[in-house]
Amino acid sequence: MMSQNNADSDEILCDCSGTTRGKILSLVAQGIVDTDTISRKTGCISGCGSCEWDIEILLDEAIENLNRQV
Repeated sequence: MMSQNNADSDEILCDCSGTTRGKILSLVAQGIVDTDTISRKTGCISGCGSCEWDIEILLDEAIENLNRQV
């Protein structure tokens, strides 16, 4: 289960854009759950691409958590 304490929220998932876990989760909370839109809004996945796997896993977990809440 994902924790949203400050340390987790401040974790940088994309070194190229500086996108944090908290920024991604904030976008998910706004209903933005696709990698293309998240990439456009944050710049993640558009540089070297090494963060793509971590971002996709985080999105899958966040969407699963949202579905459990419904």
